[in-house]
Amino acid sequence: MANESDQVEGQISSSRRPLTGILKYTVVALAIVWSLFQLFCAVNPISTPALKAVHLSFGLMIGFLVYPLIKTKSIRLKKVILATDILFALLSAITGAYIALFQEKISLHLGIPTTTELILGAILLISVLEIGRRVIGIGITLVCILSILYSLFGHYIPGMFGHGGFDWSQIIGQMYTSSEGIYGIPIDVSASFVFLFILFGAFLEKCGVGELFINLAMALFGRFRGGPAKVAVVSSNLFGMISGSAVANVVVTGTFTIPLMKKSGYRPHVAGAVEAAASSGGQFMPPIMGAAAFIIPSMIGGTYFNVAAAAFIPGVLYFLSIFFMVDFEARKTNLMPLPKSEIPSFREFGKKTLHLLIPILVLIYFLAVEKTSPIITSFWAIVSTVLVSFLRKHTRMDFKRILKALEEGGMGAIAVVAACACGGIIIGNISLTGLALSLSMLLVDIAQGSLILLLILTMISSLILGMGLTTTSCYIILAVLVGPALIKLGVSPMAAHLFIFYFGIISAITPPVALAAYTGAGLAGSNPVKTGFYAFKLGLAAFILPYMFVFGTALILEGPVFDVIESIITATIGIFFFAVALQGWMLVSLNLFERILSLICALCLIFPGWRTDLAGLALGLIIFLVQFTKSRKQKSKKQ
Repeated sequence: MANESDQVEGQISSSRRPLTGILKYTVVALAIVWSLFQLFCAVNPISTPALKAVHLSFGLMIGFLVYPLIKTKSIRLKKVILATDILFALLSAITGAYIALFQEKISLHLGIPTTTELILGAILLISVLEIGRRVIGIGITLVCILSILYSLFGHYIPGMFGHGGFDWSQIIGQMYTSSEGIYGIPIDVSASFVFLFILFGAFLEKCGVGELFINLAMALFGRFRGGPAKVAVVSSNLFGMISGSAVANVVVTGTFTIPLMKKSGYRPHVAGAVEAAASSGGQFMPPIMGAAAFIIPSMIGGTYFNVAAAAFIPGVLYFLSIFFMVDFEARKTNLMPLPKSEIPSFREFGKKTLHLLIPILVLIYFLAVEKTSPIITSFWAIVSTVLVSFLRKHTRMDFKRILKALEEGGMGAIAVVAACACGGIIIGNISLTGLALSLSMLLVDIAQGSLILLLILTMISSLILGMGLTTTSCYIILAVLVGPALIKLGVSPMAAHLFIFYFGIISAITPPVALAAYTGAGLAGSNPVKTGFYAFKLGLAAFILPYMFVFGTALILEGPVFDVIESIITATIGIFFFAVALQGWMLVSLNLFERILSLICALCLIFPGWRTDLAGLALGLIIFLVQFTKSRKQKSKKQ
């Protein structure tokens, strides 16, 4: 989850201020101090209000210095803007310092802010709205403003969506001095352990894990048909396990895999789309998922390990679906494997870099075996990364590399902090007005008891929100508004929240705003729209997965072992035939009738139950036998 700026990362990087001189050293120093502070708090806990306040203050200060108020070429105006941004940064620090230093005093009059708190709360509210606009985009700021306006003027709305109305004092009290506003669950999760996982990803990158994953993928799959695309899928999967950002995945692995794909015969837009589709699954792939996955336990109970365990099988199935699509594309176009000279020797790179997998094993051990908290787990994973790096000279993390990792950890957390703080505003106003209950009741009424209709509405909402918001922001909004409605209709809480989370991620390859695909198009030198639609096509097989684990919770490990095994088998076959239907190819080309039968086969295997499973398996067997016969005939003609 390093640089977990989610889908917006590529969009926001261009709006950063060029850092030079004193400003550059100030930002670097703040990022390093922030990282060191979080590491210190992992082993020497401080009070939760103080941790959240300091955490948010660091994120706001660095954010205002890195992302300017507006972009301009005027030197005079640049100085005015810089002065304004410095003022924003200083005021943000003051608002956090007050919470950290006077938390006991605040607790004595909770809910009734003093004049000082009203002023500081208003400053913080404006600061969060502004950092959201700068880092994430105007979309999240508008949603926050709408939630505030709803709290202020909701008493003018008739019917079930109306409420008693709240004044500025009550809203500021909710936002600033309570634990249900800006300093609510999202910032709590970000401060507690999301930051440390981002930092862990930064340390892994600095010691060369990205190169290890690419070499490993090339050694395993480079020799097969369409090898470069399969390398892209596997390396993005591996890197996604420690990144959790779609755009970061595209940039890191795509820089290498996209030119390889183009060289082996893939069309540029296909190469960019393959990398984008493969990279988008990183946020759903344990052990380190996207930031929103860390918020799920706070919403439904349990631990992060429960979420990671539940997401593991769907995560693997996602990459399998992309792998099937890529393989059929390679078969259709008869693409060749990589030349043997370009395939790295496992023995050679294994000796040099395989030790870098130890920190990931340490992470999994502490989460899965010792069942320690994510805070302690991430701390020891970071420590083990530094220690393990000394096993080889070329991976050794000297003082300079460590400082760089600390810096990048802080810089990479800015977008998460902005998203979580804005999410706190939205959740705070929803909680204050009771909107979540009203909307949940309305959705249940619209669906008229139809779960499939409610799921489709949730999917569409998630895809639309995900186009303009980060996955974290998208998840927070829909988890509060739609999550209760899904659960009310009988969906497992874990399945409901993973469903919302999953489609927020898929929005990275869903046109018209498909930022992961557009990043891939930039690296491939292809048409962004064409790349976006092909990435969407590649990801279509993955669209059925959330419905699979909603209707068959064995896929998220809820149920007997036999049911889990059966679900894995039927789901794998289901996405295989869905990919067959989309690509029109299995052993040979499929005609329209065979493609329709393949689609029916896949849909039968989505819904749990032995009757639909048997029907799907029987239909799949018939299609395979037809394909096998046609393949034999084609081979005999060639001979």
